[in-house]
Amino acid sequence: MPVAKGATIDPARTRAAIVEAAGPLLYERGIDGVGVAELCARLGVSKETLYRHFGTKDGLVLAVLEARSERVHGWTAAAAAAAGDDPADQLAAVFDALGEWYREPEFRGCAMVNAAAQHHDDPVRAVTGRHLDRYLDLLTGIAARAGVADPEGLARRLLMLVEGATVVAAHHGVADTAAQAREAALTLLTAERDGLLEA
Repeated sequence: MPVAKGATIDPARTRAAIVEAAGPLLYERGIDGVGVAELCARLGVSKETLYRHFGTKDGLVLAVLEARSERVHGWTAAAAAAAGDDPADQLAAVFDALGEWYREPEFRGCAMVNAAAQHHDDPVRAVTGRHLDRYLDLLTGIAARAGVADPEGLARRLLMLVEGATVVAAHHGVADTAAQAREAALTLLTAERDGLLEA
């Protein structure tokens, strides 16, 4: 990220620009699919700059995963909020948003799950855990507004549908995956709301 002559260096802006530029490359190729030298060349930064801002390549990977998680949860929460006050509509909107994502040409599955599969170590697992917790918070809120007896329990089952659909879409085809997961999620919500399933 060359700085124009006379411009002031802003470390926070530089760091954010590196994270933004590295995200798509690491998502496409995987965190082990690109080395530091190529990563720096593609980003237009020196190794010294990368290490100064992130300590190591792993530090950059964690920053990219955190940023991606925040972005994913921003748009899923926005989709739910835009759906109105009906919890069923909110839940449907989450799966509709996922379906739009699955159809994007660059879709490669859940970046956090992909990273955890590549590096089953504590820092990556912690980022993945926080990512899933963000989903659980969103889904628990929807379940609570629906008046189910056990919002947290339902949210965990809905999370399984979210992540399961994402894995299936990434590895077995997009076609109707989100629509099928959406139907299953709404069936679960209705059954628990109406007391047809034990919490």
